[in-house]
Amino acid sequence: MSPQNQDAGSPVESCVFCKIAGGRLPSVRIFEDEDFLAFMDISPQTEGHFLLVSRAHYDSVFEMPDQLLARALPLAKKLAQAARDGLAAPGFNILQNNGAVAGQAVPHWHLHIIPRRRPGELPLSPGAPADMTKLPFTAEKIRLNLK
Repeated sequence: MSPQNQDAGSPVESCVFCKIAGGRLPSVRIFEDEDFLAFMDISPQTEGHFLLVSRAHYDSVFEMPDQLLARALPLAKKLAQAARDGLAAPGFNILQNNGAVAGQAVPHWHLHIIPRRRPGELPLSPGAPADMTKLPFTAEKIRLNLK
């Protein structure tokens, strides 16, 4: 079945986030429950940049059920607070792109939660590859501050 014919919420075999959510690709996880998964971005814009993704596949905000969207922002707030406290980042960007023209690189609903430490810190181009030896430690700093 092609993604266009896919039932809303059903996993898409070619989707990298569906593979991560299903445990078929590795990730450095911060949080997970029955509906959402938060994990470190492997091309971070800043140190501590992570993603909050829906476990079920929805291409964008337009397909995402309202009851999940209603849970997403309070959860993003909780995760950002933990990252703020754990990483000593005084500011955050919480971004949600919809469609390739808007910068959505993976067609699966997700929020970018990006710590900010100084003005102009967020580059406009994709981040450099992460140091994979540091990601687990950065994730742990966030996990330890989840309340």
